[in-house]
Amino acid sequence: MAFISRFRTQILSWWQDTPLPAGTTATFQSWHEFDEVNNRWCAAETARETTASADDRDRQEEKATDSPSYHLVTWNVDYSSPLPGQRLSAILSHTLSLSPAVDIIFLQELSREAFLVLLDEPDVRRGWFLSDANGGVLPAGQSFTTITLLSKARFQSPPGPVWRVKYPSRFQRDALCCDVFVPSAAVPDRRGAVARARLRLVNVHLDSLPIQPSLWPQQVSTVAALLRSAGRGVVAGDFNPVLPADDTLVRDNGLADAWVELRSGDDPGFTWGVDGKEPFPPTRMDKVAVVGLRVQDVEILSPGHIQCRTDRVGELDGDEMVAWSDHSGLKCSFKLGSEAVVPL
Repeated sequence: MAFISRFRTQILSWWQDTPLPAGTTATFQSWHEFDEVNNRWCAAETARETTASADDRDRQEEKATDSPSYHLVTWNVDYSSPLPGQRLSAILSHTLSLSPAVDIIFLQELSREAFLVLLDEPDVRRGWFLSDANGGVLPAGQSFTTITLLSKARFQSPPGPVWRVKYPSRFQRDALCCDVFVPSAAVPDRRGAVARARLRLVNVHLDSLPIQPSLWPQQVSTVAALLRSAGRGVVAGDFNPVLPADDTLVRDNGLADAWVELRSGDDPGFTWGVDGKEPFPPTRMDKVAVVGLRVQDVEILSPGHIQCRTDRVGELDGDEMVAWSDHSGLKCSFKLGSEAVVPL
């Protein structure tokens, strides 16, 4: 059985030109972009790791020189609170207004209603690739899903491969993975081409609740192996660290925690429970961790509020303020390290 699993992984890696750890269960899918002519989202082609042609050289050199950093926002958008579509619109509006401009967006807990709003957002239609575009269908038995967005202004068209990896989960969750190929040097080689480096991006929503035995060690280990097999990359999302042992899982798996790397010990970096409304103490639920990258900055994006019209039985109509999410978002800036990590 182990031999069959290794063989399957080798075939997938070769066919998709995507390095994968042995035993990985990967389901490849398509990127999607909006077709203005036909007014619909459609599948985009997938790029492979190459060098930029001479015709691309000037554009790639400019990107490598003028904008060497990549900017990622991750946000658990909370599927269960009222007005999921309006809350998502507020989160997107805030995210797209940030400076410097965001290149990568990871969303977790995207409900069907919020998903449909995402697909209708004019700015998203104009400027972003989506990992999924069938908002009417969520994974079997799920009330929400994860979605990755890539900026068309920043990444080559089409992007690299995108796929999901199943790992042990009590909630049938997975890791949403993709590779992008970015300029690794501003100076072209003698063939007149700019080399591209593989950058792996992994969007996660790890299992919830303090259930024993914990499956977080296996989930984080799976993600770390995925990053190391690519040589460099970032994992971000809702890590749900609710057990004492979870505090060291990132470090124990050879990943660098962006918050720990850059922020002092006096700033706990709480992204959940800070409003005092939860029955549990505040915690740093959401994290960004890297391999083979240099983290330049990481900051918390506090949610705003929208008005929710209420009509309670026996009471007059009134206005209630609803937070965009019960989570804060995270924005992280990074660039390629001087060397990629050698896979173990």
